[in-house]
Amino acid sequence: MTGAGIVVVGGGVAGFSAVQELRSRGYEGPLSVVSPEGLPYDRPPLSKGYLLGTEDAEKIQLAPASWYPEHDVAVVASRAAALELDGARPALTLDDGTRLAADRLLLATGGLPRPLAVPGGETALTLRSRADSDALRALLEPGTRLTIVGAGLIGAEVASAAASLGAEVTLVDPVETPLAPAVGEDLARRLHSMHAERGIRTVVGLPERISDAPQHAPDAARYLVHLADGSAVPADVVLAAIGIAPDTALAEAAGLEVEDGVLVGPDGATSHPAVFAAGDAVRVRQPGGVVGVPLRRAEHWEAAVRSGQAAAAGMLGEAPPEFGAPWFWSDRHGVHVEAAGTMDPRRAPGARTVLRVADGVAAAAFLLAEDGHLLGCAAVDQPLVVRAARRIIDRGIIPDPQRLADPSVDPRKLTR
Repeated sequence: MTGAGIVVVGGGVAGFSAVQELRSRGYEGPLSVVSPEGLPYDRPPLSKGYLLGTEDAEKIQLAPASWYPEHDVAVVASRAAALELDGARPALTLDDGTRLAADRLLLATGGLPRPLAVPGGETALTLRSRADSDALRALLEPGTRLTIVGAGLIGAEVASAAASLGAEVTLVDPVETPLAPAVGEDLARRLHSMHAERGIRTVVGLPERISDAPQHAPDAARYLVHLADGSAVPADVVLAAIGIAPDTALAEAAGLEVEDGVLVGPDGATSHPAVFAAGDAVRVRQPGGVVGVPLRRAEHWEAAVRSGQAAAAGMLGEAPPEFGAPWFWSDRHGVHVEAAGTMDPRRAPGARTVLRVADGVAAAAFLLAEDGHLLGCAAVDQPLVVRAARRIIDRGIIPDPQRLADPSVDPRKLTR
């Protein structure tokens, strides 16, 4: 058995952020990252720049290769096979049989793409890793018929990239206006309508099975995606973009508390005192010792960064940083979308939406609580508006709805 110090399992942004935070907080002990794909890299480009070929593998690394020896961080390019918690220290067994002991261990195992659970669903590709993106890109040529099941963030981003590569794209989703809870109904409609404007077919439907298509015609598709209404969509390639499931296999086998994610405190602490967890695979227990349902898993990039930073503090016995309103972004069809806070009115009875309209289209939307406080904001190509909204939310300011709606008001003045 080798090692000690702190071992981080996972080479995504949560694991890397934890490593970075540990060193920035002055931790000088042994530090290892177990990442089967080698150097940690960023996932968001996999459905955008990396898929398009405008960013290569080196470009999407979270830090240059030189950063790790400079900060005395060992990268172990192996897969974690088992976690033992019955000794004095956690012990990690790798797939090559190597055992690593740790004073403290961080699970940042992320999520696994949800498979399409219908007959024939195993033929659908998924997108979570660099290898997945490489495999999909190899199949996208002008005229390729790509059917994407799921029109959320990843599905929409892949549709945009694939269409620009010349593929004939069909988006299938059971919801008429995807992303409405994330960005509000008005912006969601605007964003979804952009697909048709760029030649992408959108279908409201639910897949029931995937079959091989009859090969009578010379241009016959490879598959047929059969929908619940009896129709079928021809496809040469099918992609399932229906979200992720938390990768909790190590945690469950080791006996940690798991409930649709590894259960942690605000500092990433699990049910074992020497094991912490962060990223897409965790659910935070409600603060203040409240008994009830843990918070929902957060599956956005910034949430993973924050989670890793909080766990780093927790492993050092320090208080986690204080974070402001949550934030995420997405890119499609040449526009940049951002949102902060929550835009889901179901979470706040009595909430109302205020729109900022520019050039006849909704450019930003604000969700106001019944008492006037700002709950959330979403915007298209309006980063300063979202930045101002985050400050308003964090400071508890009650904004003037008329100024929020007025596109002539400088976003930098909204907090005054």
